[in-house]
Amino acid sequence: MRQKHVIAGAGPAGLTVAWELARRGEPSVVLEADPKYVGGLARTVRYKSHRFDIGGHRFYSKSNEITALWQEMLPSEFIQVPRLSRIYYNRTFFPYPIAIMPTLAGLGIVRSARMALSYMKARLFPRKPEVSFEDYIVNRFGYELYNTFFKAYTEKVWGMSCKKMSKDFAAQRIRNLSFLSAVRNALFPPKKGKELKTLIRTFAYPRHGPGQLWESVQAQAEAEGAKVVMGKKVTKVRHQNGVVTAYETADGEVYEGEHFYSTMPLRELILALDPPAPPEVQASARALHYRDFLTVALMVRKPDLFPDNWIYVHDPSVHVGRIQNYKNWSAAMVGEPGMTCLGLEYFCNEDEPLWNLPDADLVKLAGQEVEKIGLAKADDCFDGEVVRMRRAYPVYDGEYMGHRERLKAYLGTFRNLQCAGRGALHSYNSQDHSMMAAIYCVRNVFEGGTLDPWMINTEEEYAEEGELKKKFEERLVPTQAT
Repeated sequence: MRQKHVIAGAGPAGLTVAWELARRGEPSVVLEADPKYVGGLARTVRYKSHRFDIGGHRFYSKSNEITALWQEMLPSEFIQVPRLSRIYYNRTFFPYPIAIMPTLAGLGIVRSARMALSYMKARLFPRKPEVSFEDYIVNRFGYELYNTFFKAYTEKVWGMSCKKMSKDFAAQRIRNLSFLSAVRNALFPPKKGKELKTLIRTFAYPRHGPGQLWESVQAQAEAEGAKVVMGKKVTKVRHQNGVVTAYETADGEVYEGEHFYSTMPLRELILALDPPAPPEVQASARALHYRDFLTVALMVRKPDLFPDNWIYVHDPSVHVGRIQNYKNWSAAMVGEPGMTCLGLEYFCNEDEPLWNLPDADLVKLAGQEVEKIGLAKADDCFDGEVVRMRRAYPVYDGEYMGHRERLKAYLGTFRNLQCAGRGALHSYNSQDHSMMAAIYCVRNVFEGGTLDPWMINTEEEYAEEGELKKKFEERLVPTQAT
């Protein structure tokens, strides 16, 4: 079958492409590997009467264009949610963003004094050269604060020692957030709209979760001529003389077209090319790595457990890295009165024992861990659902940039192929970044532009704190220290 526009993937990037095409009166077909859900990592899973996210998805962007687009896509279902999150460390809950008195009370006078002295020492005698994630954080916060609020969680998420991660992870993630600015923000809160993104206090959220938005986009795009086909995993990308001619799916169906858009993981795209890419290009694709992610949605027979939207778990004695309380994102996420649905998030790879535990064992483990932390009794946790997401986070090791640039250059030889989204660009983008990359792709097709989707999240409006960054070195995820 032949279509003018063929899109691989119905996550935020793929559906934004379909939406933008529909608004131009251009029909498209979207091929989604998942048999049930659109939205990719921004889906909302339904389990019995409950809904839960794959991670939390705040709707906050420094781009007015993206913010307006969200409202256009889902005009009447956004709610404004007050942000409340804490850090669990050493059997104590610390508010984040920092609140001075509770933090000092939790740390105690002696440790607080040590933290202040450690900060002063770091400023007087900074580590040189500054290479690793640990170096970067210690130089700006002091070792004591780094060891308390950064080390355990970061290593749990990425499965790497902070000494082996490049400083690039911290450089963009929190480059404007220092010990003094965090304290200043606590004592003198900034005016609304002037907050550091790391410290925003409210955010927009669809009443029934982020999947509600992407299901709405699917419906509206289909009403305008798009077609979203579920359960269609693209396994071959046919091409000839620098032109992609068709996507072939796992069931053998062939979708020919004029313009092709890929949101599938970059490694998978390259290895799906038919005829195959040159050996050195395939080698670069195989050298790209990812961090996998699983969520245990845990049902608890208690109406109110804790007030947070989410809690960062810095305790190395438990496996869970972060805990979502979906009711505190939106009451509509929990379908039965007198109950709470928690999302326990585990960062692991698919070859690790935790990933391969049976679902029932993971649900049991989740109940034991919330009890150990003190959030609920294991006996009150009576049901659960497990969702595993492969290749959720692109990993930036010491060689990823060279491989990525080689793959980008090779894909640039195809005249009718556009890439957008976290996986396709091997870039740790938020959904607003993925949407803007998709918009760039459509504009390039119709307006003959030279917009570069690969540079999204390095330009001024997408820098984490709004600072202009022209280099692609300071990212949201760690690279291997060299």
